[in-house]
Amino acid sequence: MSFRHAVAFATVLVMSSAAAQQATEPKAAPAASAAKAPAGAQEAAPASATSASATAGGPVAAQAPAAPADAAHAVAAKAGDATAGQAKAAVCGACHGMDGNSTDPQYPRLAGQVESYTARQLTNFKGGTRQNPIMMGMAAPLTAQDMHDIGAYFATKQSLPGVADQALVERGAQLYHEGDTTKGVPACMACHGPDGHGNPGAVYPQLAGQHANYVQATLKAWHDGSTWGTDAHAKIMPSIAQKLDEKDIAALASFIEGLHTNEPTSAAPVAN
Repeated sequence: MSFRHAVAFATVLVMSSAAAQQATEPKAAPAASAAKAPAGAQEAAPASATSASATAGGPVAAQAPAAPADAAHAVAAKAGDATAGQAKAAVCGACHGMDGNSTDPQYPRLAGQVESYTARQLTNFKGGTRQNPIMMGMAAPLTAQDMHDIGAYFATKQSLPGVADQALVERGAQLYHEGDTTKGVPACMACHGPDGHGNPGAVYPQLAGQHANYVQATLKAWHDGSTWGTDAHAKIMPSIAQKLDEKDIAALASFIEGLHTNEPTSAAPVAN
Protein backbone atom coordinates (compact mmCIF):
# COMPACT_ATOMS: atom_id res chain seq x y z
CA MET A 1 0.00 0.00 0.00
CA SER A 2 1.39 3.47 -0.94
CA PHE A 3 1.82 6.20 1.64
CA ARG A 4 -1.06 8.20 0.08
CA HIS A 5 -3.38 5.22 0.23
CA ALA A 6 -2.42 4.57 3.85
CA VAL A 7 -3.28 8.16 4.83
CA ALA A 8 -6.64 7.96 3.06
CA PHE A 9 -7.46 4.65 4.74
CA ALA A 10 -6.57 6.05 8.17
CA THR A 11 -8.77 9.09 7.55
CA VAL A 12 -11.75 6.87 6.72
CA LEU A 13 -11.21 4.88 9.94
CA VAL A 14 -11.12 8.06 12.06
CA MET A 15 -14.31 9.43 10.45
CA SER A 16 -16.09 6.10 10.90
CA SER A 17 -15.08 5.96 14.55
CA ALA A 18 -16.35 9.51 15.15
CA ALA A 19 -19.68 8.70 13.48
CA ALA A 20 -20.10 5.60 15.60
CA GLN A 21 -19.40 7.56 18.77
CA GLN A 22 -21.98 10.23 17.83
CA ALA A 23 -24.56 7.50 17.22
CA THR A 24 -24.24 6.36 20.84
CA GLU A 25 -24.26 9.83 22.42
CA PRO A 26 -27.88 11.06 21.81
CA LYS A 27 -29.01 8.97 24.81
CA ALA A 28 -27.78 11.80 27.04
CA ALA A 29 -29.92 14.37 25.20
CA PRO A 30 -33.18 13.73 27.11
CA ALA A 31 -31.41 14.44 30.40
CA ALA A 32 -30.27 17.81 29.09
CA SER A 33 -33.81 18.53 27.87
CA ALA A 34 -35.28 17.46 31.19
CA ALA A 35 -33.04 19.91 33.00
CA LYS A 36 -34.62 22.73 30.96
CA ALA A 37 -38.17 21.38 31.13
CA PRO A 38 -40.85 23.09 33.26
CA ALA A 39 -41.13 21.89 36.85
CA GLY A 40 -44.54 20.32 36.19
CA ALA A 41 -43.12 18.20 33.37
CA GLN A 42 -40.37 16.86 35.60
CA GLU A 43 -42.84 16.00 38.34
CA ALA A 44 -44.91 13.91 35.98
CA ALA A 45 -42.03 11.49 35.41
CA PRO A 46 -42.39 9.49 38.65
CA ALA A 47 -46.10 8.99 38.00
CA SER A 48 -45.39 7.70 34.50
CA ALA A 49 -42.76 5.32 35.83
CA THR A 50 -45.24 4.09 38.42
CA SER A 51 -47.90 3.45 35.78
CA ALA A 52 -45.48 1.48 33.66
CA SER A 53 -44.43 -0.59 36.64
CA ALA A 54 -48.02 -1.28 37.62
CA THR A 55 -48.86 -2.36 34.08
CA ALA A 56 -45.92 -4.73 34.04
CA GLY A 57 -46.87 -6.08 37.45
CA GLY A 58 -43.63 -4.87 39.08
CA PRO A 59 -43.30 -3.33 42.55
CA VAL A 60 -44.49 0.27 42.41
CA ALA A 61 -42.53 1.65 45.35
CA ALA A 62 -39.23 0.60 43.78
CA GLN A 63 -39.96 2.85 40.81
CA ALA A 64 -40.48 5.99 42.88
CA PRO A 65 -38.28 6.23 45.99
CA ALA A 66 -39.61 8.71 48.52
CA ALA A 67 -36.38 10.64 49.03
CA PRO A 68 -35.90 11.88 45.42
CA ALA A 69 -39.59 12.79 45.18
CA ASP A 70 -39.43 14.73 48.43
CA ALA A 71 -36.25 16.51 47.33
CA ALA A 72 -37.79 17.59 44.03
CA HIS A 73 -40.94 18.63 45.85
CA ALA A 74 -39.03 20.80 48.32
CA VAL A 75 -37.19 22.63 45.54
CA ALA A 76 -40.25 23.20 43.35
CA ALA A 77 -42.75 24.50 45.91
CA LYS A 78 -43.01 27.57 48.09
CA ALA A 79 -45.29 28.18 51.06
CA GLY A 80 -48.90 27.44 50.26
CA ASP A 81 -51.52 30.06 49.44
CA ALA A 82 -54.78 29.27 51.25
CA THR A 83 -56.83 31.51 48.94
CA ALA A 84 -55.54 29.72 45.84
CA GLY A 85 -55.94 26.43 47.65
CA GLN A 86 -59.65 26.91 48.27
CA ALA A 87 -60.50 26.53 44.59
CA LYS A 88 -58.04 23.68 44.12
CA ALA A 89 -59.47 21.85 47.14
CA ALA A 90 -63.07 21.99 45.91
CA VAL A 91 -62.82 18.50 44.39
CA CYS A 92 -61.56 17.15 47.73
CA GLY A 93 -64.83 18.10 49.40
CA ALA A 94 -66.73 15.12 48.02
CA CYS A 95 -64.89 12.79 50.40
CA HIS A 96 -63.18 15.02 52.96
CA GLY A 97 -65.85 17.71 53.35
CA MET A 98 -65.67 21.23 51.95
CA ASP A 99 -64.19 22.46 55.24
CA GLY A 100 -62.06 19.34 55.70
CA ASN A 101 -64.43 17.70 58.19
CA SER A 102 -65.44 14.47 56.50
CA THR A 103 -68.70 12.85 57.58
CA ASP A 104 -67.68 9.37 56.44
CA PRO A 105 -65.17 7.97 58.98
CA GLN A 106 -63.27 6.05 56.34
CA TYR A 107 -62.02 9.37 54.93
CA PRO A 108 -59.68 11.36 57.19
CA ARG A 109 -60.45 14.82 58.45
CA LEU A 110 -58.12 17.35 56.80
CA ALA A 111 -59.34 20.42 58.70
CA GLY A 112 -56.51 21.92 60.73
CA GLN A 113 -54.01 19.46 59.28
CA VAL A 114 -50.39 20.56 59.01
CA GLU A 115 -49.77 22.01 55.53
CA SER A 116 -46.41 20.31 55.05
CA TYR A 117 -47.88 16.95 56.04
CA THR A 118 -50.77 17.23 53.56
CA ALA A 119 -48.33 18.21 50.80
CA ARG A 120 -46.03 15.31 51.68
CA GLN A 121 -48.84 12.76 51.51
CA LEU A 122 -50.06 14.10 48.17
CA THR A 123 -46.49 13.79 46.92
CA ASN A 124 -46.39 10.19 48.15
CA PHE A 125 -49.66 9.39 46.38
CA LYS A 126 -48.44 10.97 43.15
CA GLY A 127 -45.12 9.12 43.29
CA GLY A 128 -46.70 5.80 44.24
CA THR A 129 -44.95 5.40 47.58
CA ARG A 130 -48.35 5.51 49.29
CA GLN A 131 -50.90 3.25 47.69
CA ASN A 132 -54.56 4.24 47.26
CA PRO A 133 -56.23 4.00 43.84
CA ILE A 134 -58.50 7.00 44.40
CA MET A 135 -55.89 9.32 45.87
CA MET A 136 -53.20 8.32 43.39
CA GLY A 137 -55.53 9.40 40.59
CA MET A 138 -56.47 12.64 42.35
CA ALA A 139 -52.84 13.56 43.04
CA ALA A 140 -51.51 12.70 39.57
CA PRO A 141 -52.26 16.10 37.91
CA LEU A 142 -51.21 18.22 40.90
CA THR A 143 -48.02 20.25 40.93
CA ALA A 144 -45.97 20.66 44.10
CA GLN A 145 -47.40 24.16 44.46
CA ASP A 146 -50.96 22.85 44.13
CA MET A 147 -50.26 20.43 46.97
CA HIS A 148 -49.01 23.17 49.28
CA ASP A 149 -51.91 25.48 48.37
CA ILE A 150 -54.43 22.73 49.18
CA GLY A 151 -52.61 21.98 52.41
CA ALA A 152 -52.59 25.66 53.34
CA TYR A 153 -56.34 25.93 52.76
CA PHE A 154 -57.25 22.98 54.97
CA ALA A 155 -54.79 24.16 57.63
CA THR A 156 -56.95 27.27 58.11
CA LYS A 157 -60.02 25.18 58.96
CA GLN A 158 -60.93 23.97 62.42
CA SER A 159 -61.32 20.25 63.00
CA LEU A 160 -64.58 19.33 64.68
CA PRO A 161 -64.16 17.46 67.98
CA GLY A 162 -65.03 13.79 68.15
CA VAL A 163 -66.11 11.59 71.05
CA ALA A 164 -64.02 8.83 72.59
CA ASP A 165 -65.38 5.55 73.89
CA GLN A 166 -65.16 5.90 77.68
CA ALA A 167 -64.37 2.20 78.02
CA LEU A 168 -61.17 2.75 76.03
CA VAL A 169 -60.09 6.17 77.28
CA GLU A 170 -57.86 5.04 80.14
CA ARG A 171 -55.62 2.80 78.02
CA GLY A 172 -55.70 5.21 75.09
CA ALA A 173 -54.68 8.13 77.30
CA GLN A 174 -51.84 6.10 78.78
CA LEU A 175 -50.43 5.24 75.36
CA TYR A 176 -50.82 8.78 74.04
CA HIS A 177 -49.40 10.66 77.04
CA GLU A 178 -47.01 8.13 78.54
CA GLY A 179 -46.40 5.34 76.04
CA ASP A 180 -45.66 1.82 77.26
CA THR A 181 -42.08 1.14 78.25
CA THR A 182 -42.75 -2.59 78.62
CA LYS A 183 -43.52 -2.74 74.90
CA GLY A 184 -41.03 -0.13 73.80
CA VAL A 185 -43.80 2.23 72.70
CA PRO A 186 -43.04 5.96 73.05
CA ALA A 187 -45.66 8.52 74.04
CA CYS A 188 -47.55 9.79 71.00
CA MET A 189 -47.51 13.33 72.34
CA ALA A 190 -43.72 13.42 72.04
CA CYS A 191 -44.17 13.98 68.30
CA HIS A 192 -47.82 14.98 67.89
CA GLY A 193 -48.04 17.31 70.89
CA PRO A 194 -50.05 17.06 74.12
CA ASP A 195 -53.06 18.58 72.38
CA GLY A 196 -52.62 16.50 69.21
CA HIS A 197 -52.00 19.40 66.84
CA GLY A 198 -48.79 18.03 65.41
CA ASN A 199 -45.43 19.56 64.60
CA PRO A 200 -45.19 21.44 61.26
CA GLY A 201 -41.41 21.74 61.37
CA ALA A 202 -40.92 17.99 61.68
CA VAL A 203 -43.88 17.27 59.35
CA TYR A 204 -45.72 15.34 62.10
CA PRO A 205 -49.48 15.47 61.51
CA GLN A 206 -52.34 16.73 63.61
CA LEU A 207 -54.20 13.83 65.21
CA ALA A 208 -56.76 15.60 67.40
CA GLY A 209 -60.34 14.75 66.44
CA GLN A 210 -59.37 12.32 63.67
CA HIS A 211 -61.91 9.59 62.98
CA ALA A 212 -61.21 6.53 65.12
CA ASN A 213 -62.06 4.25 62.17
CA TYR A 214 -59.43 5.90 60.00
CA VAL A 215 -56.75 5.94 62.73
CA GLN A 216 -57.44 2.30 63.57
CA ALA A 217 -57.27 1.20 59.93
CA THR A 218 -54.04 3.12 59.39
CA LEU A 219 -52.32 1.77 62.51
CA LYS A 220 -53.39 -1.76 61.62
CA ALA A 221 -51.99 -1.38 58.10
CA TRP A 222 -48.66 -0.21 59.54
CA HIS A 223 -48.76 -3.04 62.08
CA ASP A 224 -49.21 -5.52 59.23
CA GLY A 225 -46.27 -4.18 57.23
CA SER A 226 -47.50 -1.28 55.09
CA THR A 227 -45.17 1.68 54.65
CA TRP A 228 -45.51 5.06 52.97
CA GLY A 229 -41.99 5.27 51.62
CA THR A 230 -38.46 4.05 52.19
CA ASP A 231 -36.94 7.08 53.92
CA ALA A 232 -36.35 7.30 57.68
CA HIS A 233 -39.39 9.53 58.24
CA ALA A 234 -41.71 6.96 56.66
CA LYS A 235 -40.39 4.15 58.85
CA ILE A 236 -41.18 5.81 62.20
CA MET A 237 -44.83 4.85 62.56
CA PRO A 238 -44.66 1.28 61.17
CA SER A 239 -41.93 0.46 63.69
CA ILE A 240 -44.14 1.74 66.53
CA ALA A 241 -47.42 0.24 65.30
CA GLN A 242 -45.85 -3.22 65.11
CA LYS A 243 -45.44 -3.12 68.90
CA LEU A 244 -49.15 -2.45 69.50
CA ASP A 245 -51.71 -5.22 69.80
CA GLU A 246 -55.28 -5.04 68.52
CA LYS A 247 -56.67 -3.71 71.81
CA ASP A 248 -53.99 -1.03 72.03
CA ILE A 249 -54.77 0.15 68.52
CA ALA A 250 -58.51 0.35 69.21
CA ALA A 251 -57.96 2.25 72.48
CA LEU A 252 -55.49 4.70 70.97
CA ALA A 253 -57.68 5.36 67.93
CA SER A 254 -60.72 6.08 70.09
CA PHE A 255 -58.78 8.36 72.42
CA ILE A 256 -57.40 10.33 69.47
CA GLU A 257 -60.90 10.95 68.09
CA GLY A 258 -61.91 12.50 71.41
CA LEU A 259 -58.65 14.43 71.79
CA HIS A 260 -59.22 18.16 71.43
CA THR A 261 -58.99 21.48 73.21
CA ASN A 262 -61.37 24.44 73.27
CA GLU A 263 -58.72 26.52 71.52
CA PRO A 264 -57.16 24.76 68.47
CA THR A 265 -53.91 26.68 68.90
CA SER A 266 -53.63 26.09 72.64
CA ALA A 267 -50.82 23.99 74.02
CA ALA A 268 -52.67 23.28 77.27
CA PRO A 269 -52.94 19.64 78.41
CA VAL A 270 -56.07 17.84 77.30
CA ALA A 271 -58.60 16.80 79.90
CA ASN A 272 -59.61 13.19 79.45
